[in-house]
Amino acid sequence: MVVKELNQYYGGSHILRNVSFEVPAGKVTALLGRNGVGKTTLLKTLMGLVPARTGEILFENKNLTRAKPYERARAGLGYVPQGREIFPRLSVEENLLMGAKRIPAAIFDMFPVLRTMLGRRGGDLSGGQQQQLAIGRALALAPRLLILDEPTEGIQPSIIKDIERAIRTLAAAGDMAILLVEQYYDFARSLADQYLVMERGEIVARGRGADMERDGVKRLLAV
Repeated sequence: MVVKELNQYYGGSHILRNVSFEVPAGKVTALLGRNGVGKTTLLKTLMGLVPARTGEILFENKNLTRAKPYERARAGLGYVPQGREIFPRLSVEENLLMGAKRIPAAIFDMFPVLRTMLGRRGGDLSGGQQQQLAIGRALALAPRLLILDEPTEGIQPSIIKDIERAIRTLAAAGDMAILLVEQYYDFARSLADQYLVMERGEIVARGRGADMERDGVKRLLAV
């Protein structure tokens, strides 16, 4: 994905300011920033849930800037929103089949607990299991870009490790681009091939994931 000069306003507030970056296939791009700097607004704009005021969103030679959310999903964008947003009254199986004809076996390889809970209602799962379900649901549509908004928020450490392994496996396959929005610095640093830091709606720092320590990224995130 290539994002060029993206601007977004809420009322009179300028929320995204000339945001430009690339998310290459086979790499994890970590987007970091404190609360309220515009990260979730950016993701909603990429997914078409919020219209871009100006700028361009390009993916695999298609201009998606004005595309509807379902058109973006069809084009290969998968989205795991903050708060998971699974369907609590539907079973795990029904959640995974939402928009998909069948459940890819790879999802159960990554998250074996989902196989054992296919008949359980999504709302009966723990927060960590719901996060695994939300990621599985996005993967069931075989996206070529996976966008994850705060996947570790409120999750127990053992499941954070499962999610980290899953993201690493997906990136290593080489054909999926991953955009990871994360406040948990250590998790982002462990996965990032490249990083972006947002402040007040702008990208204020960028570089290689391996250089995050040297570049003082943690200091930029301090309140």
